[in-house]
Amino acid sequence: MPITSIEQARFNMVEQQIRPWDVLDTRVLDLLSKIKREHFVPPAHANLAFMDLEIPLGHGASMWQPKLEARALQALRLSRKDSVLEVGSGSGYLTMLLSRLGGQVTSVEIVPELHAFAEKNLAPYASDNIKLALGDAAQGWPGLYDAIVLTGSTPVLPDAFKKSLKPGGRLFAVVGDAPAMKARLITHTASGQFEDVILFETVIAPLQNALQPKRFTF
Repeated sequence: MPITSIEQARFNMVEQQIRPWDVLDTRVLDLLSKIKREHFVPPAHANLAFMDLEIPLGHGASMWQPKLEARALQALRLSRKDSVLEVGSGSGYLTMLLSRLGGQVTSVEIVPELHAFAEKNLAPYASDNIKLALGDAAQGWPGLYDAIVLTGSTPVLPDAFKKSLKPGGRLFAVVGDAPAMKARLITHTASGQFEDVILFETVIAPLQNALQPKRFTF
């Protein structure tokens, strides 16, 4: 695709998909206009880079729709002082966005192939505030953070994530079972107290080893 066509597609993504979905934070909009999303898309799906849909990454994972990435970034209200935990590195694209708005970013991926894919995609950017880890963070990860984002859904939100929020910390998570999942923003407002806001409904692939509810059997 010619450069002019790519830039037009990127512009259309921001103006026709993201901005109409109530993303008005200029920092987020500017960032999405600058970071080259097409560099993080699997080559087999290069033509889907700017479309309003999930892009398969393999191993049951997908890149989010651009508007979902944007809404999550806007909701987290990141500053350069914030320590960030990302559960599920995927392609590394959201990792890159988080690193440009936040401070130190720890991104954990359970699938070795996706961990390597994110590492490869992020290497050209030489971002010294990104730490990629290989492991299972579906039910928590050591440390305290100002912001946490789960890139896969979870039927039940583990308490470990709330306990990992610093005072004032924010957690973005999609919680529930398909077709009834809700994107939630949970804020640690005071010691042991949390504000839980439902932002919108959506459906995304679950995290591997996500916490399951107790289900009745007959």
